[in-house]
Amino acid sequence: MAKEEEDLGFWGDARQTRVVKDLFSIPPPVKKLFDRVPVVTYPPNPLPQRGPKTSRVPSLYVFSNDVDAAAGRPSFNPSCLKWQTFLNIAGIDHRLISSNNHASPTGSLPFLLPAAQSSNVSQEFLPPIPSNKLVKYASEHGGRVKEPSNVRYEAYQSLLDHRIRNAWLYTLYLEPLNFSAVAYELYVSPTSSSALVRASISHTLRAAAEAELLKQSAVIDADDLYSEADKAFEALSTLLGDDLWFFGGDKPALFDASVFAYTQLLLDDGLGWKEKKLCMALRRRENLVLHRERLLVRYFGGS
Repeated sequence: MAKEEEDLGFWGDARQTRVVKDLFSIPPPVKKLFDRVPVVTYPPNPLPQRGPKTSRVPSLYVFSNDVDAAAGRPSFNPSCLKWQTFLNIAGIDHRLISSNNHASPTGSLPFLLPAAQSSNVSQEFLPPIPSNKLVKYASEHGGRVKEPSNVRYEAYQSLLDHRIRNAWLYTLYLEPLNFSAVAYELYVSPTSSSALVRASISHTLRAAAEAELLKQSAVIDADDLYSEADKAFEALSTLLGDDLWFFGGDKPALFDASVFAYTQLLLDDGLGWKEKKLCMALRRRENLVLHRERLLVRYFGGS
């Protein structure tokens, strides 16, 4: 009986194997077709036109448009403009590439692709350098990097990172007139011609700004945000005094680039600001306005 069960098991297994084999076998008509028309393996597709190309010059990916990036004009994003200006100050030759956060390996802009060392190496295979490593990169590549050793440095940097940035987020994204006239044209319109996509992006941008501000306070108070930014501009104006550059430097440094990242954009009438409370608070500090002009002329040709 055991032998009979074993035989039945053997034939059962054989039938299952045959069924599985038949299931995954190529039907004869199809096999004949492939015999007549063999499969051809094509070479890999080339990189997209906007993909990284071999370049002997480092490429800084920033928020911009193609025309302004090709001309080296200031980015319209404060974080990108800060590092764009820093590289100019440090004397690091680079080209600008118009991009967005989705194209960034770190999920945010800016980032730098180093120069290819030979024509056989594409920049896409080189490790990208995030913004927090750009000072180190500049110092290792002959950049003229000199930061002040001042105990007040961090305190003044926090004015930019918090008070002025918070007011910037509010005036750009949550002031309805400015969102429509400035933010929408810079960050929404270029992304898609679809009204639904644009509406979705608009909602996402405004919600992100609101969420960021609510991390600082339970309530978003516009008057308080503008008041704190006004005090921050006053403190920066007092710090600069009659000097050409911050902290009495004989040439601009990273802190100067950090201030310029906001002053350039707030004083750029070409952006089309409608609600100008933050812009006017800055314009009342003449030395900050002149500081912006000096950097704009020296490193951007006054563009």
